[in-house]
Amino acid sequence: MRAVVAREFGPPGSFLLEERSLPDPGPGEVRIGIRAAGVSFVDVLVATGQYQLKLPLPFTPGSEFAGMVAAVGPDAGLAIGDRVCASAFGGALAEAAVVPARACVRIPDAMSFEEAAVFRVSYATAYHGLVQRGRLRPGETVLVLGAGGAVGAASVQVAKALAARVIGSASTEAKRALALEMGADEVVDSGAAHWRDRIKALTGGRGVDVVVDPVGGAASEPAFRALAWEGRHLVIGFVAGIPKLAANLPLRKGAAIVGVDIRQFGERQPALAAENLARLFDLYGEGRLRPKIGLRLPLERFAEAMEAAAAGAGGGRIVLVPA
Repeated sequence: MRAVVAREFGPPGSFLLEERSLPDPGPGEVRIGIRAAGVSFVDVLVATGQYQLKLPLPFTPGSEFAGMVAAVGPDAGLAIGDRVCASAFGGALAEAAVVPARACVRIPDAMSFEEAAVFRVSYATAYHGLVQRGRLRPGETVLVLGAGGAVGAASVQVAKALAARVIGSASTEAKRALALEMGADEVVDSGAAHWRDRIKALTGGRGVDVVVDPVGGAASEPAFRALAWEGRHLVIGFVAGIPKLAANLPLRKGAAIVGVDIRQFGERQPALAAENLARLFDLYGEGRLRPKIGLRLPLERFAEAMEAAAAGAGGGRIVLVPA
């Protein structure tokens, strides 16, 4: 099998595509023949050593993929030929990977491997954030920062599926177009000089009920200030850096700053996480959720895919497809 190998943390161009022995699954494990792997900004952070957690060297980058079960270990609970998606901390940018069976989920027959490779983490994050952490109610208004990114675009679709009004904020015309394609009711330019005035006008001066924030940095404070009374600001990520918010802001608005950590949620509440994913697959089956694939590349062009993810290219998710 071929696998991308990082022997040192560094830029994607420093990694190699190497031949490796096909791994055998142990107890409770399966080997997946990878048919598609998603490439995200977080994957690039991990591979370059800029993420809060570091993989031991050498390693294969990538955290999300889909394919078919090719071999099973004892007590795996899956069968050869099962169509699954999986997530792991490393290992996705390859032709095969061994993972615990508990990290795999069977995918609907109608879902393509490419869609499955970018569906689970982003949509599960969006759903958990909006439902369990944000307590979103039908008819409320959701402001999605980074609405053209992986979690942002998923949040737009999930919020619409939950009967919310959605305002998408994004930095480029292509990303704003994607947010509209995903179902946003309105979009705003995140770099506009009068951004808050635009949000205020779109909400009749009331403000938004929920902010989905996978961006951080300078975007967080004005977004928090755009909340209505008893609004909820969902902290998901820090692509633009970790912000600092004055403690008096939540007090003045009766608002809440709410953390959303999909990894810990899955570890601490696995039954509820499984229920969420089942509901997401139902919504997919109803045609209400559809990830947008913007760039498909063969595995040997992994560096190009990772560089595109690092640049925040608009137009949809990036997928590597092993030949």
